[in-house]
Amino acid sequence: MNTKIALITGASRGLGKNTALQLAASGVDIILTYHSRTDEAATVVAQIEALGRKAVALQLDAGQCAQFSDFASRVEAALEQHWQRSQFNFLINNAGIGIHTGFIKTTEAQFDQLMNLHVKGVFFLTQQLLPLLADQGRIINVSTGLTRFALPGFAAYATMKGAVEVLSRYLAKELGERGIRVNVIAPGAIETDFGGGAVRDNEQLNQFIANQTALGRVGLPDDIGGAITALLHDQSGWINAQRIEVSGGMFV
Repeated sequence: MNTKIALITGASRGLGKNTALQLAASGVDIILTYHSRTDEAATVVAQIEALGRKAVALQLDAGQCAQFSDFASRVEAALEQHWQRSQFNFLINNAGIGIHTGFIKTTEAQFDQLMNLHVKGVFFLTQQLLPLLADQGRIINVSTGLTRFALPGFAAYATMKGAVEVLSRYLAKELGERGIRVNVIAPGAIETDFGGGAVRDNEQLNQFIANQTALGRVGLPDDIGGAITALLHDQSGWINAQRIEVSGGMFV
């Protein structure tokens, strides 16, 4: 059986990195993208290789659609060079940023930045990569718990993720004839450097979230990487077109 290959955007740090490492530990090879930190990407590649898997890091600004055609060509070249194959199996659209600002103060530039990365980028990068995604493959789009519950300061960010959730259902419908499953992972608050690391570093905020979570703590990167790995397992093949919140029961 051919080794599975996952392409993960924004995997040089945070949830993307954790997902890459957990998938590698489960026997999956990795193509990861990074925005600018070549050193961080190289570290992740080395960690994956230490687990006995192959890994390639490719630079990509996931909010710049003009780069996507060239990026697809580089993915194709990497597949041929490192795996002697023309397709990969799993696409995880993870790259993202968080902008925390009230609705009344959100600027058009901030809105456009979020839109270009979280909506337009996911839409057109997926479209560009579809010829390289194998039949019976999987797509996982990363959303947020903030599409279910509302916290002040995230109106624009959550709006973009809501669009991704709708897009995911349409992708599942339209790609079903190829046997491609499409699902959404919606993390709750996680201890990473996302959004400046506030959930991890602000003790008061961390405790507030823990108190509002059924399992009594804030989420950790392993919680999300593990959920994504489980969702990509063959035994999860009948799960399709679903939004799966991974929040430990936040605000239930």
